[in-house]
Parts: sequence; structure tokens; C-alpha cells
Amino acid sequence: MTQDEMKKAAGWAALKYVEKGSIVGVGTGSTVNHFIDALGSIKDDIKGAVSSSIASTEKLKGLGIEVFDCNDVAGLDVYVDGADEINPHREMIKGGGAALTREKIVAAIADKFICIVDGTKAVDVLGRFPLPVEVIPMARSYVARELVKLGGDPVYREGVLTDNGNIILDVHNMRITDAKDLESKINAIAGVVTNGLFAHRGADVVITGTPEGAKIEE
Repeated sequence: MTQDEMKKAAGWAALKYVEKGSIVGVGTGSTVNHFIDALGSIKDDIKGAVSSSIASTEKLKGLGIEVFDCNDVAGLDVYVDGADEINPHREMIKGGGAALTREKIVAAIADKFICIVDGTKAVDVLGRFPLPVEVIPMARSYVARELVKLGGDPVYREGVLTDNGNIILDVHNMRITDAKDLESKINAIAGVVTNGLFAHRGADVVITGTPEGAKIEE
């Protein structure tokens, strides 16, 4: 089974958690694209979706799924999204696709976070994947200096603007043993919108695509 086939297995397995008549929180990325395809197969059974990115919104609409604004819903039963890394505590690094802030907002209003990944994303310690930090443009240099003080090596992701019009600093060379503490410290830096650590709001369910099919951990 190829990596993409494992992603597909995880994406389609997440349909199990979609309630009839519900509005579904939908994330961003290659694994989520398979979930969106799966969602399209039951589009007549759901009310619609809340999306974390422009790209996902376009794909959802292309399949005939109504997309609601986050402000128009009081909450969501489930939010389905991928991760760039996930540890045994179900804490994640996300934001490789630069949609981390909107992903955090949609995750925050969902009762259950379903993380869909292929097996390559599972790690014992977070940090091998560079940690994305969304930053107000005028604060870029200041935030970078503060991230160095926290032990990281920030690199400006050139040519990338988030859907919110901000920039991304990718923090390399961090071994993240206390994800909740680091998430809070980075978010406290003036000029940071948020960072890609999903530790305070981790995954409730992890669906991993493996060569043998989807493995579900609840």
C-alpha cells in the first residue's frame, strides 16, 4: 500500500464519526482531501461543513457541499484534520500548509477532534518537523529573536502568506518534551497569532492509515 493509499484509508474511515444531519469541521491537507472526497459520497446526509482553509472550502463547494462561516455555528460535533507529527499523548504539530490558525479555531468549537494520518506522522517526541508559527508581518524579526531564546532556529517561509494575510516562521531544531508549556510560551510572544502546537487541544481520536488498513485509537 502506498503512502497515499494509507492516507485514503484513514480519510474514509473518519466517515464513521460523521452524524446524519450535522455540520462537519473540515481541516486542510492531502489526507483531509481524501476525507472530503469521502464526505462527498454522503453529502445528502449532512447539512454542510465549516472549513479551515480556502483550498478546502473550494474542494467542498466543488463537490456540492455547503460551507458555513465559523461565526454562524454555535459548535461542531466533530472536526476532522490531519497532522504533520503526532505523539503518543495525541499532541500534534500542524501548519505545514500554513492553515494553523483557522485549524485551531475550528478545533476549538468542536466536541471531538478526529486526527487522520498515515503511519509516517507518528513520533515519540515532537520537533523533527519544523514548528510553524503564524506572525503579524511587522513583528517578524522580534518574534524570531524570541524564538531563538526558546532554543529554536526560526526560518522565514518566503513567498508564503496565510489565508489571514500573515507570515510563517518555521522553527527548526527543537526537541519538544513539554508541548503544552511551549505552546503557551510561544503564543505569549507579542506579534504571534498562534503556533502549530496542538497540545492544549489535542486529538480525541487518532485514525492511522497502515498497510493493513485504518487503525482507530479512541
